[in-house]
Amino acid sequence: MGVAFGLDRVVEDVLPRVRDGRVGLVTNAAATTADLRTSVEVLHSAGVQVAVIFTPEHGFSASVPAGEGVGHGIEQRTGALMFSLYGDQFAPPLDVLASLTWIVVDLPDVGARFYTYVSTLVHVLKAASQAGVPVLVLDRPNPINGVQVEGPILREEFSSFVGMLPVPIRHGMTLGEIAWFANDVLSLGAHLEVVPVSGWRREMWFDAWGRPWVPPSPNIPHGETALLYPGMCLVEGTNLSEGRGTPYPFAVVGAPWLDGESLARRLNAYELPGVRFRPVSFTPCTSKYAGELCHGVQVHVTRREVFQPVRTGLAVLIEARSLHPDAFAFLPPSHGRISHFDRLIGNGEVRAYIEEGASLNEIVGGWEREENRFLRRRRWYIFTD
Repeated sequence: MGVAFGLDRVVEDVLPRVRDGRVGLVTNAAATTADLRTSVEVLHSAGVQVAVIFTPEHGFSASVPAGEGVGHGIEQRTGALMFSLYGDQFAPPLDVLASLTWIVVDLPDVGARFYTYVSTLVHVLKAASQAGVPVLVLDRPNPINGVQVEGPILREEFSSFVGMLPVPIRHGMTLGEIAWFANDVLSLGAHLEVVPVSGWRREMWFDAWGRPWVPPSPNIPHGETALLYPGMCLVEGTNLSEGRGTPYPFAVVGAPWLDGESLARRLNAYELPGVRFRPVSFTPCTSKYAGELCHGVQVHVTRREVFQPVRTGLAVLIEARSLHPDAFAFLPPSHGRISHFDRLIGNGEVRAYIEEGASLNEIVGGWEREENRFLRRRRWYIFTD
């Protein structure tokens, strides 16, 4: 038996209860069945009245560049209102929710705390609780497995749309498990149900699902990218390019002034588990250094079962700064007092340690205790051992 997602199971197991009423569907076009039908198609074909479609960052198409707002509109197949939950408003309006009988959530997560679909889920649960509308989450497995966790736990004062839950950066949970965790830990009070996955074991990776990889957003084109993302996304908080605007987002990192040969040599000397680095040059067509020739490294995962993306991403930043202390910089806060890097990492200490010249071991020395503490807490919210 193959892996069945919540969407694959909902027609047989749950649909009769949501068919009689108006449904708000939180989804995008990357949320598909094994035969690549979208959740909109599946529910509409089954006779569900999809009245409103709420879309996360990147829009319903899952192709809008990161950080860009998406307008509202009408979905052609169903005639449903398309309402963006990214940009001007992160939560469904209460007057819209008042007309609904159910909210159904089907979003493809990638297993990293700062991937914003999780934050959209949190906002939806909170608004649904206020409006008294029940939420049905169609579960999806974690593409980078449900066993390994890594990174510091988010401090409450660093909560933002790129991190709202007290979990490590790599949390090892499914969408439905994250929903249970958020609803309880943040005391959201939503009436929540989950249609869990079946046939999935926690040690499974994306390529064991028996279905094609559908990019959940423009810069996660492959399942391998999802594994790099929890660490290499930290580069976003610096003046280095994280490879946006290239065929290898989050797999290459560089800048016009960076010495890629030296950086690769220094990083390989770490002998980090499951990864090697090689010098590369690339020219991004968008984002940082668009149109400029950049030099840096490509990150090659050689053994994914032991690869530690967060520690690897920090090693890249430590050595880039060490090589070019006058050129490397963390980006200043764009609004408020907290920098983007601090929001991503979830605290203010790591950036300060890097700026002080601390070693990787000094920075991550206390993480294992945090990771183990989270694993004990997580047991209450996971569906499979």
